[in-house]
Amino acid sequence: MHRSRDGRSAETRENGRSDPRAVKRALMIAVTQEGDDLSELAELLRTSGVAVVGQSVQHRDKPHPNLYLGPGKVEELKAEIEALDANVVACDDELSPRQERNLEKELGVPVVDRTAVILDIFAGHAHSAEGKLQVELAQLEYNMARMRGLWTHLERLSAAGGGTLTRGPGETQIETDRRLARNRIAALRRRLDEVKGSRRTMRAERDRAHLPEIAIAGYTNAGKSTLLNALTGAEVGVRNRLFHTLDPTTRQLEIGGRRYLVTDTVGFIQKLPHQLVEAFGATLDETRLADLILHVVDASADEDKLLEMLGAVDDVLEEIGAGDRPRLLVLNKADLLDEEGRREVGFRHPDAVLVSAATGEGLDELRDRIEDEFRRTLRPVDLLLPYAEGGRLAELHDVAGDLEREDTAEGVRVRARIPASVAERFAAFEA
Repeated sequence: MHRSRDGRSAETRENGRSDPRAVKRALMIAVTQEGDDLSELAELLRTSGVAVVGQSVQHRDKPHPNLYLGPGKVEELKAEIEALDANVVACDDELSPRQERNLEKELGVPVVDRTAVILDIFAGHAHSAEGKLQVELAQLEYNMARMRGLWTHLERLSAAGGGTLTRGPGETQIETDRRLARNRIAALRRRLDEVKGSRRTMRAERDRAHLPEIAIAGYTNAGKSTLLNALTGAEVGVRNRLFHTLDPTTRQLEIGGRRYLVTDTVGFIQKLPHQLVEAFGATLDETRLADLILHVVDASADEDKLLEMLGAVDDVLEEIGAGDRPRLLVLNKADLLDEEGRREVGFRHPDAVLVSAATGEGLDELRDRIEDEFRRTLRPVDLLLPYAEGGRLAELHDVAGDLEREDTAEGVRVRARIPASVAERFAAFEA
């Protein structure tokens, strides 16, 4: 009995063609000037529940304007699709509507691009009301130029936010589609503005506490949530899949008597769709406004991949306006490195902290480095607070951590180091 590369029998494959519930089997394609590594796209497809049966890479200076691949390569691809029993083609770049349309016509199977796959994953991982709104907005923005019967699916998109890999045939009511989509986009933006207002209120409450804020940012699947749990004792869900965490989670961390707020944020990736960066603007504000960013990266990746991940995160941080924020590089997953690997990564990144969030290795050093980073921003103050200002004294304890106090006839004499922005509020009490 003939079997394809994925091990399926001819009978199974024939049933797969007729059964709409059969697993999606993707043939990956890409245009690059050199190289053929599509492992990240393969991982994205796996996370989206799609099996990968093969790949086809064409080396050329730039994609074909009409077909993405050259016409000759498209002809080869038809035979590969048949041989591998693929029922979807996944592209490692974002396709123009014309490229997508022409490829589907030539190949006879659905074609999805990298952006569509990522949006599909986000749709499946969004749990909060805000996350679902953000994903739906990103999907609608993406689909505006690819309008094919979207008006009949708006209700499904709103409820489930998914279905990217199972889009049906087109409709003829394009203008109706676009008008309904524009109306829906406007409504989503209004609702997200309301959410942003609520976030501002919550942030104002946090700002009044004057606790230093730390954002954990990094490539998806670098172990950010595991690190948050290890540092703070939180119980954020952790799974080995891309984009498992979409909604920011904030917990308190205490180091040397001083309290900090630590927020785990959405993971980044190469070619992160602009629609998602825009839609998740309110969430990403947690990174943009942080006093310190812990940039977490998987230290077990080879150096070329590690540098790619660092660059992808740096690009997104620049795009959201967080490029100038103080940053501390955290090399996670030290438990997966041998001694030689540890020496090499330490040599290449001497200013980083090597940790294992899974085992706890290096976390004490990380806490010390966090404390050092904030200590540089502190200003010494010598204050005399009247006994009636008990609330101000409690506030000082929160923002200063350790402080020296002396009870005198006039009030409490306090010597401490506090953030410069907070010090201005106590100027009236300077001794």
